[in-house]
Amino acid sequence: MRVPDLNFFLKTFLSLLVIFLVGFAGVLIGVLISDHGQNPGGDGLAVVNIDGIIIDSSPYIKSIRKIRETDSVKAVVVRVNSPGGGVAASQEIYEELRSLGEAMPVVASMGTVAASGGYYIACAAATIYANPGTVTGSIGVIAQFASYEQLLKWAKVEVEVIKSGEFKDLGSPLRKMPEVQKAYLQTLIDDTHSQFKNMISERRNLPPAKVAPLSDGKIFIGSQAKELGLIDRIGTLEAAVAEARKLGGLDEDSWIREYPIKRKTLVDFVFPETLSERVSFVSPVRTGFGLYYIADVVY
Repeated sequence: MRVPDLNFFLKTFLSLLVIFLVGFAGVLIGVLISDHGQNPGGDGLAVVNIDGIIIDSSPYIKSIRKIRETDSVKAVVVRVNSPGGGVAASQEIYEELRSLGEAMPVVASMGTVAASGGYYIACAAATIYANPGTVTGSIGVIAQFASYEQLLKWAKVEVEVIKSGEFKDLGSPLRKMPEVQKAYLQTLIDDTHSQFKNMISERRNLPPAKVAPLSDGKIFIGSQAKELGLIDRIGTLEAAVAEARKLGGLDEDSWIREYPIKRKTLVDFVFPETLSERVSFVSPVRTGFGLYYIADVVY
């Protein structure tokens, strides 16, 4: 009697597995393409989600410019769920949204946290909504630098630095920062802080004398922010969407498209509640050089 060939069965199994996976992937690709490629009829609303720590502005800039080029988008809601991030990145997103506001209504909705650079971005909107318990404020600038000088001394490691000027190794962790460099950094921080305060004064129609005491880094909850004039209304995302639709002359059942568009992967489709949607944010203030509009909060 002939013994079944193990290799034959293995090859057959692998062939069937490949055929199944290819077919399954094809079905998923079809679903995803139809999901992202559909072009709903009539006019509608765009929601720009500003999530997490803001380091790279490019995905948001591309989305805002795409919205500007889409004639069927008549209004925008900026949904901010961010403690802020890099100064330049926050300013770039703000400027794009402010410019977009000249072409169509832009309403901001602040979620769990919309602080520092997150609040900076929200100020690009003509109207700002927040929940009563939204964490906001933290108006200020921060830069932090670690020094390994004592550790190097303990390890008996000597470091030689050759530089072209006194400030070329600004922020170096190899030695304690000299006072002259601290003073120089303080001037940069003060100037950047002034940019933040001036923007708030202009956009929120608040006198500088009223903005100054609110700009020492304190955080506020949404109900306090409304009393202080930092936001306009207490309300949910749904309330912000309703107002944006009204301002844009849209029906209450008009379509909503979210940006940046997230291209789903196979894992996202099979496991919708993936760990990728529960990111633990680490403050870049501790991990990278730069000036930050950021609140050191965990959410």
